[in-house]
Amino acid sequence: MRDDICTIPVSEVFEVQDGCPICRMKATVEEHLLDYILGDAMMEPDVRIETNKTGFCTVHYDKMMARRGRLQLALMLETHIKSVGDNIFQKKLFNSADKKASKAKGLMESCFICDKIEWGMSRMIDTIYRCYENERDFRALFDAQPMFCMPHFEMLVKGLDKHKCPHYGSEMKKSLERITSEYVKTLCEDVSHYCKMYDYRSKAEGADWGNSRDSVERTVGFLTGRIIE
Repeated sequence: MRDDICTIPVSEVFEVQDGCPICRMKATVEEHLLDYILGDAMMEPDVRIETNKTGFCTVHYDKMMARRGRLQLALMLETHIKSVGDNIFQKKLFNSADKKASKAKGLMESCFICDKIEWGMSRMIDTIYRCYENERDFRALFDAQPMFCMPHFEMLVKGLDKHKCPHYGSEMKKSLERITSEYVKTLCEDVSHYCKMYDYRSKAEGADWGNSRDSVERTVGFLTGRIIE
């Protein structure tokens, strides 16, 4: 698979100041992969060999079925389900029911798209550290982000070490903590205001909801790292 299927210019993601940049990055990589797997990938033997072995998770099966390209998915399923029959259910010596169940469990826990997202994201996270260390303009973009979700705050802080960012690592950690703590404060205020709006004293016509109407979605998105529509 070409590297550019799973990677996108990091600076482009950080130029947008709307939500968690790492969530946007992950969503973009996922969209590229979905387009790819239902397009050119169907004709690439090495990809078909891999998808025959791993299959896809429930989430990505759902996303593929919701798109156009059902024939492409059917063609991949044709060889994948044959591989399932050959590798798990074919009668072989010592291939007990327990061993078949173990193989089935491994298959259910694997996903071609999830694996490629993880592969691409790990390289882009390393690029973020490198850009923060070496590019002043990128540091400004990073420090101006409105929020980082909790899972990606933890991931960025945990993955940062002196080797990856020897000169600006502490500055990056302070920036992450400042941005995230300020966003948590905003969420606290907005969720509290949302709850108060259901008090009988706030039910007058024209009551001001402020920024609280989508506070539940924003809070769940922050805590889980999911983009909540």
